[in-house]
Amino acid sequence: MKLGEVRSEVLAGLTAALSLVPEVVGFALVAHVNPLTGLYAAFIICLVAAIWGGRPGMISGAAGSMAVVSAGLVVQHGVEYLFATIVLTGILQMMFAWFRLGKLIRMVPHPVMLGFVNGLAIIIASAQLQHFRIHTAQGTEMWMAPAKLLTMLGLVAVTVLVTVLLPKLTKAVPSALAGILAATVAALAFGIKTRTVGDLASIHGALPRFHVPQIPYSLETLRIILPYALILAVIGLVETLLTLNLIDEITDTHGRPNKEAMAQGVGNFIGALFGGMGGCAMIGQSMINLNAGGRRRLSGIASGSFLLSFILVGSKLIEKIPLAALVGVMFVVAAETFNWKSLRSMARVPKHDTMVMLVVTLVTVLTNLAVAVVTGIVIAALVFAWDHAQQLEVEITESEESKTYCLHGSLFFASATQFTRFFTPKEDPADVYLKFDHARIMDSSALEAIETLAGRYRDLGKVLHVRGLSENCDMLLRRKDGNVTMLPIEEPEAA
Repeated sequence: MKLGEVRSEVLAGLTAALSLVPEVVGFALVAHVNPLTGLYAAFIICLVAAIWGGRPGMISGAAGSMAVVSAGLVVQHGVEYLFATIVLTGILQMMFAWFRLGKLIRMVPHPVMLGFVNGLAIIIASAQLQHFRIHTAQGTEMWMAPAKLLTMLGLVAVTVLVTVLLPKLTKAVPSALAGILAATVAALAFGIKTRTVGDLASIHGALPRFHVPQIPYSLETLRIILPYALILAVIGLVETLLTLNLIDEITDTHGRPNKEAMAQGVGNFIGALFGGMGGCAMIGQSMINLNAGGRRRLSGIASGSFLLSFILVGSKLIEKIPLAALVGVMFVVAAETFNWKSLRSMARVPKHDTMVMLVVTLVTVLTNLAVAVVTGIVIAALVFAWDHAQQLEVEITESEESKTYCLHGSLFFASATQFTRFFTPKEDPADVYLKFDHARIMDSSALEAIETLAGRYRDLGKVLHVRGLSENCDMLLRRKDGNVTMLPIEEPEAA
């Protein structure tokens, strides 16, 4: 790797690390754990995924989607149960990778991917609004005073302008890093009093220590932590693999889903044993890294290393960075993450694709990513099944002694009822031919429909001759009903 590439990767990692700090601290507070618990998880998972993962250039850390789920467990049972849950989460994710289930990501339709991206972009942007609010002594939240709000908005504007405009002049320095530095220098030079990273919480700490979760190891404990572990494992894997897919598209390269899933599992397992909360790939920081020029493993390694250095020696400097600078960067990331093209193309794509995209976006914002993706896949699958069921057609030819039904389309559970309505056993002659030369049998419902149809003809003393089936379908149908007369593909048409 050339010196210029090394510099670019390291600076990209630094930029991603700076943006990680307030995000991770915020997620830790959401999960009701110490901010260092989030930071420890972030740098461990980031390093493990960068070194052994299957997607160079992707940044991982303590994720908000997992923090929301973890909060209930911590409130009810305490942080030790969270550590045990994340250990089990890591094991489940490693099992997912061991059984090579990463290819399941191919089952996610493109409209679901668009909904995922747009939903996360909205979440990233809306999450920044909390930094414009303050907590009152009564335990409520309210917007900042107008003067402080305008000051913060001004620093946000400075960050956004530098981040957006600098790439048009030079790409020698990551624009997001330049934006952070510009807002920080402006605040310090003019003595502007505004909220800083240090106002969230202190990030100073020591190296994490090995820590076995202090919980009773019993079936009752397993009953408590297993449901949480399953949910966290699914959320983490879905967000990681969808982010991997997105980066594959952006960089025109191919990541390795199973290897990435294994790295995420190992990272969560190790992180929890050193006092960290759960984590996965983070789309916002990954986009920052990519936009800053990070394409290799070095950027992820640098990001994790910088996070650790912030904790050990650089906390005083990092805590002086205005929150407005990091908020501005995340606003830019949200705008760049959102797929604006999907809105412009809504009038040109099928309506059901638009519906799936909008539903996934909405559910992502209102619930969580796993529910949104599953919902989108189910809707897309039902729409696909309905459309293909409507495409089943039949061509009928008759002679004095026989009748031939030539099927076109796919025969499966959704089209089985329509298939049986094509036939009139009582009016048909003694010999009926059913041709599958231009049709396919897709599932057991199709086999059952053919068997039932053959039985109706048999009860009337007539014979249903089936021809044109693939070898596998032919064998399956013979096993189900030996009374169906099967004709070879090369059999001349009987008419």
